[in-house]
Amino acid sequence: MSYFYRLKLMKEAVLIKLPFTSLPLLLQTLSRKSRDMETKNYSSSTSGFILLGLSSNPQLQKPLFAIFLIMYLVTVVGNVLIILAIYSDPRLQTPMYFFLSNLSFMDICFTTVIVPKMLVNFLSETKVISYMGCLVQMYVFMAFGNTDSYLLASMAIDRLVAICNPLHYDVVMNPRHCLLMLLGSCSISHLHSLFRVLLMSRLSFCASHVIKHFFCDTQPVLKLSCSDTSSSQMVVMTETLAVIVTPFLCIIFSYLRIIVTVLRIPSAAGKWKAFSTCGSHLTAVSLFYGSIIYVYFRPLSMYSVVRDRVATVMYTVVTPMLNPFIYSLRNKDMKRGLKKLWDRIYW
Repeated sequence: MSYFYRLKLMKEAVLIKLPFTSLPLLLQTLSRKSRDMETKNYSSSTSGFILLGLSSNPQLQKPLFAIFLIMYLVTVVGNVLIILAIYSDPRLQTPMYFFLSNLSFMDICFTTVIVPKMLVNFLSETKVISYMGCLVQMYVFMAFGNTDSYLLASMAIDRLVAICNPLHYDVVMNPRHCLLMLLGSCSISHLHSLFRVLLMSRLSFCASHVIKHFFCDTQPVLKLSCSDTSSSQMVVMTETLAVIVTPFLCIIFSYLRIIVTVLRIPSAAGKWKAFSTCGSHLTAVSLFYGSIIYVYFRPLSMYSVVRDRVATVMYTVVTPMLNPFIYSLRNKDMKRGLKKLWDRIYW
């Protein structure tokens, strides 16, 4: 009896002995193993994510592309003009404008991390971002966003010293101290971002890989994880409170001291002059922190896709676009610097 004939008989014997009722169970087991292998493959970070964006309506993609492209160009051009005006005018070489120029630079980087990818997705059908690309976007976004908040706190300290202790202003806010404040802001922000991304990289993503957002933000990515995210949420909330609330409390304390000092000024003109130097900064702080507090300082169970996307657009796109107007339209020194820059370019 040949080998192949014996093998054929063995197969037939197995098929005869296999109960017909066990076939569904066998198929179910094989299907489950197949799904487990797919889950394992996806959890190994070989797949990417799909960014749904602001709207899934095909008719809105091109109008949204045009709107956000204009907003992005206005943001870049406006903040570049602020930087050039500050560094081209010797009278603007002060600590306040040093921090403002760096804030403008951070705003350009901040929006560039998000908006170009969003613009591409408006005109693309796939809207895919790789796993590593998602983590990189999350890291850079948080690094520049947190640096923004610390620069706003540094500007509040500058106003505090200028109004409450003007005689020691040149000593306290000397170039060395300003540079240290800038380096400290960047260092803390990047360490915070690195810690957050390392925490997110430990999560597994099994079933859905669709991010209901226009970029890789912490909350929508946490929503997709099939891991136990309770400890991650606790760490994220605690660490976010420590990193983001610290500059916010610094701003609150600074302005409480400023208000107390200004109220002691006898003349109404003196009070108005002191407050007028803080108006632009207060407006920028309100726009930036108002939307951030709404988005991040809530439990994951209260996360709302539509509302949070609108609030996120406020501090990622709208606020960086408005900052050049806020700091130039209400500031005589900036108006003079921009006019001088325009004359130099025009002539």
